[in-house]
Amino acid sequence: MSHTIGEGTRAVRAGLPEPVKYEPTLPGPVFAAHFHLPGEPTGPYTYGRDENPTWTHLERAIGELEAPGESGAATLVFASGMAAISAVLFSQLRSGDAVVLPDDGYQALPLLHEQLRAYGIEVRTAPTGQDAQLSVLAGARLLWLETPSNPGLDVCDVRRMVAAAHEAGALVAVDNTLATPLGQRPLQLGADFSVASDTKGMTGHGDILLGHVSCRDPERAAEVRRWRKIVGAIPGPMEAWLAHRSLATLALRIDRQCATALALAEALSEHRDVTGLRYPGLPGDPSHEVAARQMRRFGSVVSFVLPDQEWADRFLDALRLVDDATSFGGVRSTAERRGRWGGDAVPEGFVRFSVGAEDPDDLVADVLRALDEAAR
Repeated sequence: MSHTIGEGTRAVRAGLPEPVKYEPTLPGPVFAAHFHLPGEPTGPYTYGRDENPTWTHLERAIGELEAPGESGAATLVFASGMAAISAVLFSQLRSGDAVVLPDDGYQALPLLHEQLRAYGIEVRTAPTGQDAQLSVLAGARLLWLETPSNPGLDVCDVRRMVAAAHEAGALVAVDNTLATPLGQRPLQLGADFSVASDTKGMTGHGDILLGHVSCRDPERAAEVRRWRKIVGAIPGPMEAWLAHRSLATLALRIDRQCATALALAEALSEHRDVTGLRYPGLPGDPSHEVAARQMRRFGSVVSFVLPDQEWADRFLDALRLVDDATSFGGVRSTAERRGRWGGDAVPEGFVRFSVGAEDPDDLVADVLRALDEAAR
């Protein structure tokens, strides 16, 4: 094409094979543990734990979103976001190495701390905001960023962090789950790895567990691929096919969700009972200036604090268009009181709200009504 295509067009067509007469535009899932393999074991598909044609289409599709126009970037899909995260950490770190992780990131990261330390890896932590992880970077092998952070929605300056880490000889991985490639492209910001739980916004329907890793360096990609093969953290072909199908609506979903998230954040900013409101897209948010320099869309998640646990529970119970459920990024809005899990350093009244694809006026009205009911 003679012009640069839009992101919606790219999402709709990403990873599709060349047209073949009478064949489907998106081939169905390939269910195979083994393939015909006479003679020497050469070629792309030999055994189901190594490769699968359905993964190939999906990996190409995600790669086109993560690094459009770059043939050298590799993407690998995994059975879950945690499988993708673990693959980068455990393929790149050895006993005696140090890794810098956010102390305000995804709830399961402390479980990784335990395992990393058991393997003789030093774990250092610092907050995402104000680029605080740079204060403990010296001598580290890997810097792990999560921006925006989950659930607090802090943001760090990826370009600055990458420059400092590379100068110090460290690799950089960015958990891009909250942003998706339509909101932020870590590889274009200089990161070595872009990692995400595709369970969330990428697939967007709350019915698939999936993750991916994208990187430019073939050697690094080979190391991550080898780890996937060793531990067998592979997605099922049906999940991979459903994920690829879901990507076609990614731009539609993300645009609606981000616009509604901003409208919700603006409404919440004026409510008397709401404190601690965070959304990077709000001009008054502490992270907005940095986020605006590196993000094209600000995500579907809004966080805020209600006066106490009981107040938050009353609010969640009063919602009619929102499910009280964990996870985020789906077409149906969800919200939860994060303190119920015990793993996040948040107030008991802290609410993480994932905006879906409902009509904005309906969703905002439901939230404001529920807040009024909770206050009674």
